[in-house]
Amino acid sequence: MVLRKLMGIFAITLIVCAASLATAGVPDVTQCSATVNHSGFAVVYNVPNGNGNGFDAAVGAGGAVDATITVVVNDGTPAPIANYPFEDVWIESLDGGMVACTGGATADASTDALGMTQFQNPLQAGGWSLANTIVLINGNQIPGSVSIGYNSPDLDGSGAVNLTDVQLFAGDFTTPATYDFRSDLFFDAIVNLSDLPLLAAAIGASCP
Repeated sequence: MVLRKLMGIFAITLIVCAASLATAGVPDVTQCSATVNHSGFAVVYNVPNGNGNGFDAAVGAGGAVDATITVVVNDGTPAPIANYPFEDVWIESLDGGMVACTGGATADASTDALGMTQFQNPLQAGGWSLANTIVLINGNQIPGSVSIGYNSPDLDGSGAVNLTDVQLFAGDFTTPATYDFRSDLFFDAIVNLSDLPLLAAAIGASCP
């Protein structure tokens, strides 16, 4: 009887250990986190070729803000996962309005010893969005979202800034009674001459 109990305990211990080993080193999004330095809503200016602004140069209600996203990747035990590849950590807008080039919205670097990485560098992306941002790890979303939107001279999200975007901007510019966020590239709540230099400077820019 005692031997049977010992064998049962041993079997249970093996199962628990096997389960722990199975989750070790494998990201568990319920144990991961994504946080932003800035507490309010912020907008990041993107250009498909990566010549936009970094997250540390985002614009909020009061002007320039640091909207760097810090991500911590943990496994299910939970323990931090070091050297998790940056290619498998990326962001999207909730409404899909921010359109990234291939690999253009990944984390800045693979995770460090604490399982940490960031989104601070400029993205390679176009399109626009006033929806929040989600962080995905290997295609699985970290629960929740962060208050970051996007704009770009690539107004239609085609991956290139061209005459189509100029036409869209011209239409928004000549109808001042209707505010169109997509053309408010300078992001000051009005589409005016301050937005034009950003569009002009980006003509011809495209995804790498």
